[in-house]
Amino acid sequence: MDFSQLLAEKTDTILDKWILAVREDRRIESAGDLSYTAIKDHIPDVLKAMVTVLSKSHNNDIQSIVIASFQHGAIRAEQGFDSAEIAREYHLLRTVIFDALQADLLEGIPSEIIRSMRLIDAIVDEAIARCFKSYVEERLRELRQLHASLTLHNEELTRLISANQEYLSQLAHELKHPLTSIIGYSDLFLRQQRRKTEIKDSFTNLEHIERVLRNGRQLLHLINDVLELSRYDAGQIKLQLAPTDVRELIGNVCEMLEPLAAGKNLQIVVDCDRAPEKLFTDSFQLQQIFTNLISNAIRYTESGTVIIMCQVLEKQRWAIAVSDTGIGIASENQDQIFEPYFRVSASDRPYLPDSTGLGLAIVSRLVKLLQGQINLASQLGVGSTFTVIFPLEVEF
Repeated sequence: MDFSQLLAEKTDTILDKWILAVREDRRIESAGDLSYTAIKDHIPDVLKAMVTVLSKSHNNDIQSIVIASFQHGAIRAEQGFDSAEIAREYHLLRTVIFDALQADLLEGIPSEIIRSMRLIDAIVDEAIARCFKSYVEERLRELRQLHASLTLHNEELTRLISANQEYLSQLAHELKHPLTSIIGYSDLFLRQQRRKTEIKDSFTNLEHIERVLRNGRQLLHLINDVLELSRYDAGQIKLQLAPTDVRELIGNVCEMLEPLAAGKNLQIVVDCDRAPEKLFTDSFQLQQIFTNLISNAIRYTESGTVIIMCQVLEKQRWAIAVSDTGIGIASENQDQIFEPYFRVSASDRPYLPDSTGLGLAIVSRLVKLLQGQINLASQLGVGSTFTVIFPLEVEF
């Protein structure tokens, strides 16, 4: 019996069932928002190579498997998959293939059955190995880019610190933990690789890389906030004033932050029916304000809604209010909320681990730069509302 021909005939069915299984598997969260084509990726090429290898007239098609799996690994890295999700999707592929061929395999002679099962297992294992190798290389490339970016930021940070020592002790405290983690995991990973004559991919190494990248991104976020604050305090931010569509700007920010809200089952409600038709302001700085306020509302809210309201006021002014149903801010802390490095705490946690304590400090400075004012109304355990009032036209 020619199992390669049977596999070729059932390839489309296998692909459909596999994609459905990937979408329904709760352990592969990264596939949730991907299209059919994006999930399918280069798996058809892996199946095509499998057909060739199963054919009795062809003994090998390793190169096709290598190319397809390499491309698949790189794309999965770009799509945000982690190593466990990739391993899971290949496990599902193996299961779907055997389910599709089971009835036909049982009709074959034992030697054919054993040969076919061994080849299918070998091909899937080879595809996993090549895919992981490509995935690791893509993560290492991202790590190198992150290292280069951190190096440049460190040089700029060193220059600013030498000119201004005001926040040095607080900054050193904030940098200590993520930087220690980056150094520790990087050193461990490099020492492990030096002991090997050739690189072998493993879940342990992949987890090290993921931790390095996660802590690196956290450190980079902190450094970017520090630099933004320092640039304002040094008077280095120059406004680029132009006509601005505030509704479009709010829509773009909400679209960008929607995955963050969806991850916590929060609803974002936007009411901009009374928003101004025309503004003359710096759209980039305004977007920074919106992003910080809305992301903060999501970050400090575990359930409920985040509401954004925008309207025109009298005297050539307009306002935007961002309300949440989060942990709220105690009255004794509300005067400090816009100070650098101050963070809202709750009874069950000192503060959120990804918070830098700089977001609202940056917001207050940018609001002032755009000739506006910001107000806070908050009740502990109920939620907070940040209201910002701007002129319709920022003056030079």
